[in-house]
Amino acid sequence: MRNLTSIFGKSSYRSIFTHNRISSNQKLNFSASSNGEQIKHHNCIATLLQNPAEISSLKEAKSLHALVITVGSFPAQEPVFLHNNIISKYVSIGDIFMARKVFDEMPQRNVISYNTIITYYSRDGFLHEALELFLEMRRCGFKPTQFTFGGLLSCRLLDALEGMQLHALIEKTGLFYLDAFAGTALLGMYGKNGYLDEALEIFEYMPKKNTVTWNSMISVFSETGYLEDCIFMLSEMIMSRVGISEYTVVSVLTCLEEVDMQLGEQIHGLAIKYGFDNVSSVHNCLINMYAKCVTTSSAEKMFESAPVKDIVSWNTLIGAMANSDRPIRALDFFLKMFRTGLSPNERTFADVLTACSRLQFLSYGECIHANLIKKRYESDMYSGTVLVNFYAKCDKLQEARVCVDCITQKNLVSWNSLMLGYSSMGSSSISVTLLQEMIRSGYHPNELSFSIVIKSSLKAELLQLHSLTLKKGYHENCYVSSSLISSYARNGLVSEALTFVGSAQTKSCVVSSNIIAWIYNRTGQYEKTQEFYADMENPDEVSWNILIAACSRNGYYKETFELFDHMRRSPISPDNYTYVSLFSVCTKLCNLALGSSLHGHILKTNYKLRDTFVCNTMIDMYGKCGSIESSIKIFHETIEKNIISWTALISALGLHGHANEALERFEEMVETGIEPDKVAFSSVLSACRHGGLVKQGMNLYREMKVKYGVEPDIDHYVLVVDLLTRYGHIKEAEQLILGMPIAPNALIWRSFLDGCKKQTTVGSLAFSP
Repeated sequence: MRNLTSIFGKSSYRSIFTHNRISSNQKLNFSASSNGEQIKHHNCIATLLQNPAEISSLKEAKSLHALVITVGSFPAQEPVFLHNNIISKYVSIGDIFMARKVFDEMPQRNVISYNTIITYYSRDGFLHEALELFLEMRRCGFKPTQFTFGGLLSCRLLDALEGMQLHALIEKTGLFYLDAFAGTALLGMYGKNGYLDEALEIFEYMPKKNTVTWNSMISVFSETGYLEDCIFMLSEMIMSRVGISEYTVVSVLTCLEEVDMQLGEQIHGLAIKYGFDNVSSVHNCLINMYAKCVTTSSAEKMFESAPVKDIVSWNTLIGAMANSDRPIRALDFFLKMFRTGLSPNERTFADVLTACSRLQFLSYGECIHANLIKKRYESDMYSGTVLVNFYAKCDKLQEARVCVDCITQKNLVSWNSLMLGYSSMGSSSISVTLLQEMIRSGYHPNELSFSIVIKSSLKAELLQLHSLTLKKGYHENCYVSSSLISSYARNGLVSEALTFVGSAQTKSCVVSSNIIAWIYNRTGQYEKTQEFYADMENPDEVSWNILIAACSRNGYYKETFELFDHMRRSPISPDNYTYVSLFSVCTKLCNLALGSSLHGHILKTNYKLRDTFVCNTMIDMYGKCGSIESSIKIFHETIEKNIISWTALISALGLHGHANEALERFEEMVETGIEPDKVAFSSVLSACRHGGLVKQGMNLYREMKVKYGVEPDIDHYVLVVDLLTRYGHIKEAEQLILGMPIAPNALIWRSFLDGCKKQTTVGSLAFSP
């Protein structure tokens, strides 16, 4: 006698045969004398095999398989039926090996047997095995059905040529005209391989279409970025009275990027109309759409209104916050998700690490790394690459290298991230070594790999890298040619950089053209810059900015604003760099009215352009043009103040004689955690000189090196000597000059002599009768 619990075990017996869908009179009962031959309610096994919910683990599937082997088949059922269901259960759980073993040992097979194993081989990417079984199936006399072809066509490794051969068989067997299944699978295959015309032709000639067919066609357009065709197909689908599903809405929303917000709201309205707005997949796409098209606050509102917040909802919002202008919010929502008890997955950790990279939160990122190790994600290609990128951006290159070594299957992204880290730190030799190691390991560098290494390379390395790009055929790539031109110029090889002028890659690549125009500008060849710009076919905003900056640099102030006027009339809109150049002209001209007009134009046209970069220039412009009140106002309106913001305000206050307030602002800056640099000390010392604050100025001079680690340079000595001599401290000035670690220049001696002359004049006046 075989005891039932010896086959299933107590826990498995309880989990399967006491399931709430199986009543007590359906339990299997073995008699001690029957040795398993008398079974009551044998249909219980069939019920379990037909319902995947009844089998939830591999152990239970194997136990039930063993029971079927033990008791055999039933009179009312064919053995092939039971074996087909066992195969289906194994593959649904993920054990393709056991499924194939059952298939190979089947005493008899039918079309369903082949379809089941072919479909799951195709799904898991085993194309060779799937095609071999397909050939065997035909040799055994079984006719493939639409489900056979559907399984094969769904394989991601199937190329277009193999798909066309299957297409011919489908036409030959007449399955294309039987129902929508085969045709839908065909258009999906063509769309996946980029054959849009063929996919559309299949769609148009299909005699029968269903909702899945329409969704597949919309999905093809969505994945290839054809938004207009996607919307047109959606309209046609609605007019044809084919009921749309949540997958239709998801496909359309996926195609929406930073485009017309009105269109996104219309799709949202359509989802509400059909009752899909409460479906998790649709709601998650709406969160993503609002994050891309509007602001993260709109995405946050959509997230809060979600009826069910699953892991995809949280990941969508955290990902949007991580890539927004406030990445700190990603960490806030990560903690909120953690408090709900929902376990983060690999995607969650990757998005949080992205936020940590942007915020330079090393300790927080290290905690995420520890969690990845705990969950055994750190050796995964995706997680490992994100870790490499995080440590590289935090300048922890040794840790980044360790993470690369831990990845079991490295890819180009992980290598490129590591090389970018070393390249950004100026370690060109290590970047080149990594490139060599990558090639030796069997990885083929792409255009980004070469671009990263070339940008930081030294003169000797540059020539070798240029030769390697020629050998690999990347020298005509836009990114690579731009990096080569930039690197030649940076290494002082301007003539070599300019050899790219007139080449095919320069004419076709606006980035390369912009770099060459920048070289002309920096070397004082303004006319060449103009000529080169005139020959450019499609100038972008960088091209305009280079030309405007060149005009400003060479003193052609009227032409600068004429160019700005032409730019406004072109399809290219001015950006923050444009306005920085224009405000610099206003400062040089000391034209307050012109600067104020430009300020008003920004407020009227695009308030978002008032970033820290532009605000700093405006603070300086207003200060030097005589409106200290406007400088202070702009400073307070600046959301993210940096050291340049503080320095510009301190300088403006000093110029207007507000020395005490300038000192207060300097101390306030230090209290906020911003360390003063040489320029900041020059500004505050200049303010002390203008306000006669000798004692405070000398205290700051002494604190420069001792407290802040800033070594005084010649400009600081000029200011301090002028401060002392201007207010009668000639002896202190003389002692300072004699103790200077560098030779005093003409400005220092002139300040000292002017002070001596002034002191002599004052003395003469004091002793005159």
